[in-house]
Amino acid sequence: MQSPATPELQVILVLTAPPPGVLFAVQIGRDGLLQPYSSTAAFLSFAFTLSLGPPQADGSFNFRGPFAQGTPADRFVYVNSGNYAGQENCPWERRAKIKLAGIPRHLVETAAGDANSAIEGRILGTAKDGGPVCASVPPQAINWHLVTRFQCAG
Repeated sequence: MQSPATPELQVILVLTAPPPGVLFAVQIGRDGLLQPYSSTAAFLSFAFTLSLGPPQADGSFNFRGPFAQGTPADRFVYVNSGNYAGQENCPWERRAKIKLAGIPRHLVETAAGDANSAIEGRILGTAKDGGPVCASVPPQAINWHLVTRFQCAG
């Protein structure tokens, strides 16, 4: 008997207004880096996939995969910047922690397993001190919403 496929969840993180000249990368596992797939002076975008394991005892989602950091009860994604993103001789060594529990439940339920849907999270890329965003990003500072891929009739 085959086990059911693990649902996957496509995620896009968008950093708006990042400080100029600073590299950013999403952390993969302990020391890998995912570079932006789209970048302009106004934003940086990262696209990656999470898998969903069996629910936690309290019913919350169990985000898994190489991008999911932390314990099952406290999963997050790191957005590294400056030296932590592989930029040598940069004055910045920062990581921003994006807590996955802050993604609204209805968005995960809608997008999980749907190859044409993704959850997009938008955060400000610059901290109050003018450097790259860092530390735990408050849930209210992340704008999560559903995005769908446009399909042409063939």
